[in-house]
Amino acid sequence: MLSKLTRARFWWATLCTFSVSMCTLAAAQETTARNNAAEMRSSGTATTAKSHDDAYVIGVDDILAINVWKEPDVSKTVPVRSDGKISLPLAGEVQASGQTPRQLELDLSRRLAAFISQPEVTVIVQEIKSQKFNILGQVAKPGAYPIANNPTVLDAIAQAGGFRDFAKQKSIYVLRRNPDGTETRLPFNYKEMIKGKNADQNVKLQANDTIVVP
Repeated sequence: MLSKLTRARFWWATLCTFSVSMCTLAAAQETTARNNAAEMRSSGTATTAKSHDDAYVIGVDDILAINVWKEPDVSKTVPVRSDGKISLPLAGEVQASGQTPRQLELDLSRRLAAFISQPEVTVIVQEIKSQKFNILGQVAKPGAYPIANNPTVLDAIAQAGGFRDFAKQKSIYVLRRNPDGTETRLPFNYKEMIKGKNADQNVKLQANDTIVVP
């Protein structure tokens, strides 16, 4: 039969072993969490938005998702105002229009450095509203529409509510502005398209394209 002293030593040793195991487990969990966070930051998954295109130039009416790592009070989804600026806590009024997302990230990081130690900023263009196409003529809702999800000529006609009664569906065309200032006219025959002919004419629209439905 174990003496009281032996039993006390046994329970003390068991308690110490349990405490060491719990500390080891906690340390392992903390290390795993740190590694996961580092992977998220390096892979760009710290925010729910997808990686941005550094060639894109931000414009008026675009919606920006701005994430400052571990700073939820500063992280905001903001529109670019008509003056080209955004408002962000601590950073204040910041010119966004005319910058790429990467340039805006650097600008915001510089401004926030006065308040946050080594701020890590991610800027994602959540909604592109500054780039638009126009559709004119014999459609139900002529006007300017934002380019989203790579719309085609058919998509644009659907957005505009379809044709009016006397639309010349065989004589539609797209006016596209060239870098040198000239315009290219791209014909579009709706009657052929719905018969599965000349599918190449259903081009993807670019910013400032104008679709004319005579």
